[in-house]
Amino acid sequence: MEKRVIVLMGPAGAGKSSVASYLKKRWGIPQVITHTTRQMRTGEINGRDYYFESPTSFKKNHYLEKVEYSGHQYGSSHEGLLAGWQQNRLISIVLDTKGAATYRQELGQRAWLWYITVSDVTVLEKRLEKRGDQSAAIQKRLHSTEFKRDLVLPKILKNDANVVINDDWEKTKKVVDALVEGFESD
Repeated sequence: MEKRVIVLMGPAGAGKSSVASYLKKRWGIPQVITHTTRQMRTGEINGRDYYFESPTSFKKNHYLEKVEYSGHQYGSSHEGLLAGWQQNRLISIVLDTKGAATYRQELGQRAWLWYITVSDVTVLEKRLEKRGDQSAAIQKRLHSTEFKRDLVLPKILKNDANVVINDDWEKTKKVVDALVEGFESD
């Protein structure tokens, strides 16, 4: 059976991490842990949410893709994918749209693209506040080039991505369940 990685992409606050957590809890689909140089948020744990790196330690990993976002480095390593696939043939990862394009290019159909979004982008700021981000950091993120880029599914991925509109969590879970059930029946 083919090993695949569910690539969860979309704008900040759309619910990518919530979907990844649900996939793990409901379906036992492990999330690939990615690396970042940003500071930990309240409640985050090193090695569970991210591998929190210094700029020096970040450079020592073997990345499939890496990106700078809001002044911090983020990346996913080859080792992280292999470790995930040792646990399950289906794994998930949270990336931005640029990283998702790299995954599609590098992994082909093994990268199963899901674009998580909302129908009203004004909701995103409220969600960022609710998760505990600082006001200045939220405003910086909302005005960043990367955030604006991730508000739209890139043309090169449009024909390949499943779009999941996360306005209502109960409905989102049903869409996620249907996608996974479709994979499991293959």
